[in-house]
Amino acid sequence: MINKDANQFERVIGLDSHPDSFTAAVLRGQTPAQALTEKVFNKVSMSQLQSWAKKHTTDQDLIVLEASGNSFQVARSLAAIERRVLVLESCQMGKLKEAHASNDKISAVRIGKAYLAGTAKTVWVPDTRTQERRDWFHAYRKATKRLTQMRSRLLSYLSDNGVRFKKGTPLTQPDDAEAQLRKAKEWSVRQWAVLESMLKELRHAEQQRKYWRSLIAQEVLADPLLLSLVRLCGVKEVIAFALGALIGDINRFARPGSLVKYMGLNPAFDDSGQGKWSGGIGVHGRKDLRGLLIQGAQAILRSKDPLAQWGRRLMARKSSLKLAVAAIARRLTVAIWYLLKGQWTRLEEVDHKLTAKLGTILAGMGKEAINKTGKTREALRQDCCQLLKAGRTYLLDSNKKFTPKAQPDSLAAEYGLR
Repeated sequence: MINKDANQFERVIGLDSHPDSFTAAVLRGQTPAQALTEKVFNKVSMSQLQSWAKKHTTDQDLIVLEASGNSFQVARSLAAIERRVLVLESCQMGKLKEAHASNDKISAVRIGKAYLAGTAKTVWVPDTRTQERRDWFHAYRKATKRLTQMRSRLLSYLSDNGVRFKKGTPLTQPDDAEAQLRKAKEWSVRQWAVLESMLKELRHAEQQRKYWRSLIAQEVLADPLLLSLVRLCGVKEVIAFALGALIGDINRFARPGSLVKYMGLNPAFDDSGQGKWSGGIGVHGRKDLRGLLIQGAQAILRSKDPLAQWGRRLMARKSSLKLAVAAIARRLTVAIWYLLKGQWTRLEEVDHKLTAKLGTILAGMGKEAINKTGKTREALRQDCCQLLKAGRTYLLDSNKKFTPKAQPDSLAAEYGLR
């Protein structure tokens, strides 16, 4: 692990990294007040990072840097030569920056002292496969966003010229779209040039979205862990892939509540002084992943799943659709934690609902990708069913005993303030 035994170190080295260079401040001491700056290396070429670390640092030192564009790559490069590295959250580091005077030397010292203060939050450095999956997911989201933008621009232009199409009218099929546009109105040469340009951009965005969705579907069908997630109602290939890409190693979440907090599905509260406030979700956690789980929860609420029945009863009792959807998403997150940990029952039979879901995923994979496998669509479906049935077996530890913890009687006791 990159941050193994991070609490025990000889020196802390604050690293202010840039794409082409870095500045390092070597600090000795256990607290910010005791820390002495032994030496500062200013604007060293990034190509010399590993050679510099081998010469001027040891495996007893702890290198800390602020999360930025290339911070994960810097951390992996240093970890490759057995140096301990921690990446600190950039939001908190930015608040410590002084507006009137700042340079790379000051920043490097500030980063090191921020870690010594004990209040800096660390960021998990994803492994190579997880990072590559994140790149895929972000590319898919950008393609989907671009497709929505281009469709809205085209419909807006048509509306400005008095042309309105019915909702759901296909505009990405070349022949059908052009034929409908020709019939809708007599366009001038200049107007048709604008329409042709918009149609080309719209089709390109659709091709990109299909390309990334096909790759995502192939990745999910080939990975037993990701494929097992589609067993859950409301989870298909995109959500399953996003969970694998953004969660990464599930072992970094000790309990289901930790994953719920990471998603930002736990309600916010503020109990200070005489005032007391409790709010909803949406101001913390991973917005992208939370949005996908909210979509999955809405799909669950429209289904006949037992969780949907529970959600409808909650909605009737609380008179709030949003509250019911958020509660379902939270329960779905808990189920995801147990499934990723392997603490789930073995699938004995693939029912018709799961079979239909696999068919949808294979449709997203595309005919060309299916043909490259050398198998028919039905054969691939059967392989997926067998992979789902194989699953993983959770072995109960007979020596482990449950010891209930005493519940705190107040928020002050919960946070160790008394």
